[in-house]
Amino acid sequence: MEDLKAYSDRVLLTEDEIRAMVKRLGAEITRDYEGKKLFLICVLKGGFVFMADLVRAIDLPLEVDFIAVSSYGSSTKTSGVVRLLKDIDKPLNDKHVLIVEDIMDSGLTLNYIKAMFENRSPLSVKICTAFDKPERRKVDITPDYVGAVIPDEFVVGYGLDYDGILRNLPELCVLKRSIYEK
Repeated sequence: MEDLKAYSDRVLLTEDEIRAMVKRLGAEITRDYEGKKLFLICVLKGGFVFMADLVRAIDLPLEVDFIAVSSYGSSTKTSGVVRLLKDIDKPLNDKHVLIVEDIMDSGLTLNYIKAMFENRSPLSVKICTAFDKPERRKVDITPDYVGAVIPDEFVVGYGLDYDGILRNLPELCVLKRSIYEK
């Protein structure tokens, strides 16, 4: 089996740093949503690792669901066109919605998803992202909860992939340029 670390140029966030980040976010969300009906919606596929850790760090009753969208395909750059592949299963009209995403860069996908959910009459819609690249933003949108602000580099691990692989790296790593600039 090929060594997963061979794909990595360097580690941006270690497992321990990610664990502390998730614990901090869980405490903030617990405090902010005390006494409210919290409904977390995970953006697949990249968000599933973060979502699994985050729900265990939130000390409140909550519901979860999943949405799948596509704006990348097998490219390393967004196409700018967001396609809905899987919608949520429940109505949102009596819920406080928290969209859980692995990474926010251009903001195009989350802008689309947030507007779609706001049109379904929830009590509120906020965004929680594990990793934020604000310098890549193409639309005026800011996440409400941010795990870590990261540089504008191609990152993998902790749910983030390169062409479907490397989601299982336990830390957040910078992908070697030689891999995606072939």
